[in-house]
Amino acid sequence: MVRENARRGFRALSFTEFPAKLGLPSLHTGHWDPLLAACEETETVVCLHTGSASWAPVPCDDPPFELLPTLFPGNAFLACADWLWSGVCTRFPNLQVALSEGGVGWVNMLADRVDYVLDHSASGTDGGNWHADLKPSEVMARNFWFCTIDDPSTLGGVLERFGPDHVMVEVDYPHADSSWPHTQELVHQRIGHLPTDVIAKLTHENAERLFRWPTSSSQAGSSSTGQAGRAR
Repeated sequence: MVRENARRGFRALSFTEFPAKLGLPSLHTGHWDPLLAACEETETVVCLHTGSASWAPVPCDDPPFELLPTLFPGNAFLACADWLWSGVCTRFPNLQVALSEGGVGWVNMLADRVDYVLDHSASGTDGGNWHADLKPSEVMARNFWFCTIDDPSTLGGVLERFGPDHVMVEVDYPHADSSWPHTQELVHQRIGHLPTDVIAKLTHENAERLFRWPTSSSQAGSSSTGQAGRAR
């Protein structure tokens, strides 16, 4: 089905963060490898949305509603860690995984932690479950894409460590988490001081590249070329 949809022009599919929480085989079983292999082969992006497993790490049975959206970044942290240690991205190095509505505040923390765990907790276990020349944080930088709605105190650190190539501004309209109707003002406030090329990457170019849509500049170039050709 992935290959058939790719031939139809599909560029992404939505997949649950935590299959096991839905009573399905976990990522660690290898059950999903044929699906993920097809995604890698067809450049189909695997999109993981916070809450897609109908589960969150809620610490009590009677949480106020506000606790649930507060934990959205926690879901993204756990999902990225689970996908990393499953070995999915080392078996399929060209697989692209996009994390939606999880923010970026946790990204550097997880990158530090997974590398530390590999160097310490995996010692004495014949290499543990990690079979790659790259560090886990380097696989994060290669295979995962992160979305930010508003991370005022942590976005800069992520850009400094990982660069701007895998971070995308998210609006999340029409949900309560959305920056709408003040998106333009917020984006200007948060990233307006950055170089123009970085702003372009965060606001549209990274998404265009990930989902293989023609970029704005290439569309403009094609239009100009076409007009010149007709003129000749």
